[in-house]
Amino acid sequence: MSDQATRDAHYMARAVELAGKGVYSAHPNPRVGCVIVRDEQIVGEGWHVQAGGPHAEVHALRQAGERARGATAYVTLEPCSHHGRTPPCADALVQAGVARVVAAMQDPNPQVAGQGLLKLMQAGITVNSGVLEQQARALNPGFLKRMEKGLPFVRLKMAMSLDGRTAMASGESQWITGPQARSAVQRLRARSSVVLTGADSVLTDGARMTVRAGELGLDAETTELALRRTPLRVLIDGRLRVPLQAPFFQAGPALVVTCAAAQARERYEQAGHELLALPGTDGHVDLHKLMAELASRGVNEILLEAGARLAGAFARQGLVDEYRLFIAAKFLGSSARPLLDWPLATMSEAPALKIIDMQPAGDDWQVTAVPL
Repeated sequence: MSDQATRDAHYMARAVELAGKGVYSAHPNPRVGCVIVRDEQIVGEGWHVQAGGPHAEVHALRQAGERARGATAYVTLEPCSHHGRTPPCADALVQAGVARVVAAMQDPNPQVAGQGLLKLMQAGITVNSGVLEQQARALNPGFLKRMEKGLPFVRLKMAMSLDGRTAMASGESQWITGPQARSAVQRLRARSSVVLTGADSVLTDGARMTVRAGELGLDAETTELALRRTPLRVLIDGRLRVPLQAPFFQAGPALVVTCAAAQARERYEQAGHELLALPGTDGHVDLHKLMAELASRGVNEILLEAGARLAGAFARQGLVDEYRLFIAAKFLGSSARPLLDWPLATMSEAPALKIIDMQPAGDDWQVTAVPL
């Protein structure tokens, strides 16, 4: 690797780090970081805090001031070239007199899609793309999937015992894992656009599916950012079994997805909730249509927290992009409930996963796996 390539990777790594600060608040926009360097010194830094606010490049340019002229800007995503809720960042970089722009990756948004880099080159700015692209893509799995495939990124969270059980035969499941694992789940909720659950979980556990500030385990500033944009709570309730008096509905507005909603819509709307009918051919909610609908609403990442039936339906239909398994050091026994409702008859039917991360969560373990 050349000296210039080494320097580019170094400064881009800082931009990636800055972009990560927007993990809880940037939705529905991508998490983006920017570093401006002149004479081998960082003169400006920025990251995108929230939709409608300045983009990362603008924050960094403001900090750099006149020192941006002749400098190199490192940005984790191609600068935008279109007028949205804010002016184009490509224009801002041109006006600031930046001499070189290094982007980690092109923006898959059809409104950008290389046009930002082209605008910079047409202005005489040297452009380089593809520096730490893998790390940059990892920042925005949901935004990228929505732009590239028209679907959100689905992360299925499950807590289980060492023998792969999620609840006792009675349905009792609180608590399989300890406080550190539950804190990690709260952070997964806070970063998501949507927290999605099913009627079984809400009825059995009295679940609210909210983000609880005291359990996030974050510093005060990051907690405030996380609470500034809380995820939409979505309940799949095909037969409308969950009463409006349930704790889930008392916790705030929600989207309820069902099979036949016409006669009940007004009742739910009067209670502050939205009812959406998406019947499938099998008498259940059409999950594929639901994913497309949520993507059309700007949903990037979904955290699915559900019982074995709904979790199994998502898995069987190939809708899960990432599994987050929290494993507790205990056995629940042979009569306890299984992790997924997914009957398999032979080893050849068993879906293969790749474990990409494993780390302790207090006395428990958090395993991240993706389908092969």
